[in-house]
Amino acid sequence: MITSPHNETLKTIRRLHGRRGRERSGLFIAEGEDLVEAAAAAGWEPAALLVAGENVEPELLAKVSSLGSGTRVLGVYRQRWSEPGGELSVYLHGVHDPGNVGAVIRSAHALADGPVTLGPGSADPWSPKAVRASMGSVFARPPARAAFEELAGARVALARGGRPLWEVDVEPPVVLCLGAEREGLPPELRAAADEVAEIPLRPGGPDSLNVAMAATVALYERTRMARHA
Repeated sequence: MITSPHNETLKTIRRLHGRRGRERSGLFIAEGEDLVEAAAAAGWEPAALLVAGENVEPELLAKVSSLGSGTRVLGVYRQRWSEPGGELSVYLHGVHDPGNVGAVIRSAHALADGPVTLGPGSADPWSPKAVRASMGSVFARPPARAAFEELAGARVALARGGRPLWEVDVEPPVVLCLGAEREGLPPELRAAADEVAEIPLRPGGPDSLNVAMAATVALYERTRMARHA
């Protein structure tokens, strides 16, 4: 039973709340029973597993948790990275919000056969917020890393001013490319894309979608188009 806040495992967990600690160690944390169960279902063995009241005092576990209400179970895992690919996948460039990165990983797991590929400037998919937002999909479909020019297949940039997505007829593999929440894809990447597509919005509504929403809508539309081809 861990009874001291100076325990080495607890020290490691504190470091893993920061990106530098995760990058140096190659580890990350998953908090809560649902995420730990998702990891086990995907065949991930924890480097450490803490359960409040069983092998760690509950108040000590609560103090190293990123959840406001604390957590009962916390697992430490080693990061894994996929290779880019698949008939349908997503590329994120400069998407800074880890919640959006995690949500896109979840949507891609549900609707695509390829991973989410992260380009420069994107949030760490192994941060606690991203792991929670993925709802466990980060274990079933780990993300990939690559630059835009390394992507194989038809690169479809999602940006204002493009053709409606359902009019873009490209053969797979297809990579849906999305940029930062405010700025979108840089002009040079948009110019280098094979196609530029947009999701037409209802007149009078908001002028844009959250990047995770846009990715989900685009993934669904590409999946629908493939089924009816």
